[in-house]
Amino acid sequence: MILHYLVEYLDFKSWLLGFFLFLLLLDIIRNKNPSNFPPGPWPLPFVGNIFTGLDFKTIDKLAEKYGDVFSLRWGSEKTVFVSGHKMVKEALITQLDSFADRPVVPLVHKLFNGLGVALSNGYLWKNQRKFIITHIRHFGEGKKTLELSIQQENIFLCDAFKAEQGLFDPQFFLNNAVSNIISALVFGHRFEYHDENFQNILRLDAEAIFLAGSTRSQLYNAFPRLFEYLPGPHQKIFANYAKIIEFLKEEIRKHKEDWDPSNPLDYINSFLLEMEKKKSDPEAVFNVEMLLAAMVDMFEAGTETTATTIRWGLLFMMKYPEIQKKVQAEIDKVIGQSRQVSMADKPNMPYTEAVIHEIQRMGNIVPLGLPKMASKDTVLGGFFIPKGTTVTTNLSSVLNDKNEWETPGTFNPGHFLDDQGQFLKKDAFLPFSAGKRSCLGEQLARMELFLFFTSLLQCFTFSPGPGDDLSLEGQMGLTYAPRPYSMCVTPR
Repeated sequence: MILHYLVEYLDFKSWLLGFFLFLLLLDIIRNKNPSNFPPGPWPLPFVGNIFTGLDFKTIDKLAEKYGDVFSLRWGSEKTVFVSGHKMVKEALITQLDSFADRPVVPLVHKLFNGLGVALSNGYLWKNQRKFIITHIRHFGEGKKTLELSIQQENIFLCDAFKAEQGLFDPQFFLNNAVSNIISALVFGHRFEYHDENFQNILRLDAEAIFLAGSTRSQLYNAFPRLFEYLPGPHQKIFANYAKIIEFLKEEIRKHKEDWDPSNPLDYINSFLLEMEKKKSDPEAVFNVEMLLAAMVDMFEAGTETTATTIRWGLLFMMKYPEIQKKVQAEIDKVIGQSRQVSMADKPNMPYTEAVIHEIQRMGNIVPLGLPKMASKDTVLGGFFIPKGTTVTTNLSSVLNDKNEWETPGTFNPGHFLDDQGQFLKKDAFLPFSAGKRSCLGEQLARMELFLFFTSLLQCFTFSPGPGDDLSLEGQMGLTYAPRPYSMCVTPR
């Protein structure tokens, strides 16, 4: 009776308004914050804070307004952002067990289905992490072969630079050189700089990494079901990774043809052997799908971050030629021109080491790190963070914390030197993050940065083109990278 009355006397607009108000009430109830949840800007109904940028500069400004622990909501997904050395250290080190998990990131989950090392959790993550660490030690650091591999690659890289006439962009030379180190570990061989197939793979990867940081790609993470069927950069990312996966599958196929279980020579061989051993333990997930995801993890982590840091380094050396000269003076004093740089030289080169650290600090290549997830109900900075909440640590705010650095906005190697000119470790130096989810390849990256950077400055003086003022404003993709630039090299 009442329903019949309402249908008869309410018009379509009234029904539409009522339905909207019902959805609005449902949205408010579903997204209501628990008591004492971190504050943040007021979210719009249904879409949240999608018009608020997720770049590190915007996050820095929001932290100034809402504090070092605040929240944003994209769609229905809430993320807590943690800024400043004190709070980031609290999250990553003091409460390392509280934020040891990874959330589901739709853009990445679509590609890897929760496999690999970077974004997996629990027993699976522990097994894969242990296996990769053991492999790197066995095939690299334990036998000191990594250093030799980098030294040999330095020769190829310097020869490629020498062959260039005039101005050139060093990006793909550096990507290829750094990638060859991880390729030797994973595939058992390197790739020539003129290998068109591998150069194409590097370009596909670089393009995907750049597009992954775009706002439109981030919208896929907020509304994956909607954007699954819409055009946009996420579709290009998926297409690029499909080609990269095919390349990796071909490497696996070749390894299976030549596989000798008694003599595993690289990561693929070792993984294939482990697949046989772990057949009785399916939860460890040693299968071809996991192998592919882990290979992408290692390939990208072992290429993009280090190569981008070296690109920042060469840019800073051109921007500050007086610092470049001081590095070269130390190289000439300690190493000279008659032999290659080795890791044994590192303790005797405090200024070069300080410059490399300052490149990492100012380069700021992974400003927001990788997202984490609260593995249990937690209190951080006096705020309640429920289990399952995504947490992002603002590493950029630590590397630029005014309470930790004398001149945070200036390229200053003195940040890492004491009064006697000796290298000085800094607690707020966290480019590799910290805690259980810190970068697995940190030691390899440190070795690569020192050997590649020092060798390049030993062989060349770097300078910009005429009239080029060399902008230090980077571009944000999945990493924060220099804008494309060209340079001249003068052999020393």
